[in-house]
Amino acid sequence: MHAKSTHRSLLVVGSVALDDIDGPFGLHRDLLGGSASFIARAAAYFTRDVAVVGVVGDDFPKQHLDDLSAVGVDVTGVEHAPGETFHWVGRYSDDLSSRETLDTRLGVFASFQPKVAPRHREASLVFLGNIDPVLQLDVLEQTHGPLLVAADTMNFWIGGKRAELLRTLARVNTLLVNDEEARQLAEEHNLRKAAARILTMGPSSVVIKRGDAGALLFTGEGVFGVPALPLSDVRDPTGAGDSFAGGFMGYLAYAGDLAPDTIRTAMITGSVMASFAVEKFSVDGLRGLTTAAIQERFDAFSELTRFGSVRL
Repeated sequence: MHAKSTHRSLLVVGSVALDDIDGPFGLHRDLLGGSASFIARAAAYFTRDVAVVGVVGDDFPKQHLDDLSAVGVDVTGVEHAPGETFHWVGRYSDDLSSRETLDTRLGVFASFQPKVAPRHREASLVFLGNIDPVLQLDVLEQTHGPLLVAADTMNFWIGGKRAELLRTLARVNTLLVNDEEARQLAEEHNLRKAAARILTMGPSSVVIKRGDAGALLFTGEGVFGVPALPLSDVRDPTGAGDSFAGGFMGYLAYAGDLAPDTIRTAMITGSVMASFAVEKFSVDGLRGLTTAAIQERFDAFSELTRFGSVRL
């Protein structure tokens, strides 16, 4: 896809990490991970105006940032601090349906204080990865009236910093969370009721990611559902949700507007990028994709959901 003249700039703030992943395909060490890595990589297929704010340590391979730069991502906002890069160690079940965290070493990420450079403060779109909600709000204070603020969060912050998270959500347009997080945040088991409750907290739309069950978009106007594409070869689900977010935000930047139909198309685009991501380890599933390959998979989603009208 070629960027339109109305394309918007995207600022991504989140983790840049190293992952050790064990599971049915063996142990893989020191893989590039972190929310910002997947989001930026996926979004870069739709807009060449993506900037990342994050932090890495002394042990972080320079090649990973060079690779992001090579696809047009501005990584000048990634700080280099003395110490160890945020490192996550996990093991997947044989059917990849569940995972267990074996170790989390925050390293330099524990003292991360996002600094938004002047050239990034005018970003049209801002995505806040699932960092401390206090830091998320601080990022927003450093930006200048973005058209859309989207955010992710996680169980740890919902349970441990709920008041701070609610203050941040009051400034967020779109919240992207998984079904477990949505239920915990809303204190509602039913997802439709949970989404309705979250919409009273500030966001005008809520995207609930449901893994291989797809994703749901809730707004004041109704619900839109996107399936997950049935794949014959899934190897690493780690970055699926973040790749979805990258495709979602990247398409909004590409389209240049926030009309309801555009947001629905962004949902499909998010699912397309997530489907590529899970086929290989780390960000390898997002490498070297052609416009034709992305279009073909987009068409596969259209075929998956196409049906004729029914009159009873």
